[in-house]
Amino acid sequence: MHVPGAFEDAEQYSLLRMLSPQVLADPSAHYRELREREPVHWDPYIHAWVVTSYPEVVRVLTEYSADRTPAVSYLDRLGLPFMKPFAEVMLQQMMFMDGDRHARLRSICSAAFTPRKVVDLKRAIQSTADGLLDRVVHQGHMDMIADFAISLPAIVTAQLLGVPIEDHEQLHVWVLDLAEVLGNFQHHPNRVAEIIRSLESLKHYVAERMEEQRRRPSNGLIYSLLTAEVDGCRLSDDEVIANTIITLIGGHETTTNLIASGFLTLLRNPGSLEQLRRRPEIVGSALEELLRYESPVQHTARVALADMELGGKVIRKGSKVVAVLAAANRDPNRFSDPDSLNLVRPNNRHLAFGWAAHFCFGAPLARVEGQIAFNTLAQRLRNPKLAEQKLEWRQNAGLRGLTKLIISFDS
Repeated sequence: MHVPGAFEDAEQYSLLRMLSPQVLADPSAHYRELREREPVHWDPYIHAWVVTSYPEVVRVLTEYSADRTPAVSYLDRLGLPFMKPFAEVMLQQMMFMDGDRHARLRSICSAAFTPRKVVDLKRAIQSTADGLLDRVVHQGHMDMIADFAISLPAIVTAQLLGVPIEDHEQLHVWVLDLAEVLGNFQHHPNRVAEIIRSLESLKHYVAERMEEQRRRPSNGLIYSLLTAEVDGCRLSDDEVIANTIITLIGGHETTTNLIASGFLTLLRNPGSLEQLRRRPEIVGSALEELLRYESPVQHTARVALADMELGGKVIRKGSKVVAVLAAANRDPNRFSDPDSLNLVRPNNRHLAFGWAAHFCFGAPLARVEGQIAFNTLAQRLRNPKLAEQKLEWRQNAGLRGLTKLIISFDS
């Protein structure tokens, strides 16, 4: 069946091409082609409308529903029974909710990320960043991913949750597996069993930490989720587990990618790196530009609640819509010279953290971590350069990140 707005050569323009090495290396070129040709179009390969222009993406994030997890029983009819464990968890996560239930969960979780609490963490974040660099700065080289970008947010997130810091490496392994499911349209069948084991292991881990918190309370997020009340209601254990997991994924994977991809961008733009080194006070503006320029979260999905018009197309009730945040962040109708890096860009209202009710509740922490990371790297690494020009990006269409980033510097 032909869908109005579908490309005749749909395969060439499908978001599934995001997993090809050429597009992974530079998705902005693919997005530009989509946006210029038709900013709202039907992608028959992922059975969804794809939206790449800034104003239309904002409309999707504002007006369309985030409640998009299929019923567990429906997965059998789709021939996707292996997705049941993920669906059961997703049904409890605020990321996939709307309305009062979403507001209730968000108000509880957001309490852990108030500006006051994040400011209280700044000294610990700076100490962690310096400690990680102390281990490698004498070597003259490092893997930005393994030596810094993974460990910094992982350690901070462990502190935030109230779990042992020494567990952060195992937590990241589990989170990396689950991010593979959240970020991709298709999944490798040989990886399903391993990823399910990671999900079950992480659920069991959080449940054990919950029992410890009941016996010996702390000030971490898990204890806050266990004890918080909104309108006299507390979260169920399943809700605590599910929303701890989504916090872990946000706190680990996306911030790791922000730091690594952002520093890669600075290395590719040495004038900007030198500008930040000389003017560390611009780091707030610089961070926002790095988020816009190389967005860690590439896209998010929504569902039409009714027949709706969008970009001159009729989106039927129940249709899936993919809002490509990274494409909107390079829309020339919103950002002047969008493919150029400008660390002091004015009016930089990017969509890297989303928009409206589902704006990332961990954004205050991510911003502080990113600012500290970039200023610390810029100040402490002398003459940093890419040591390996060939880069390998993770096979993840939605959560964009490198597998490694080898850099050299003067020791």
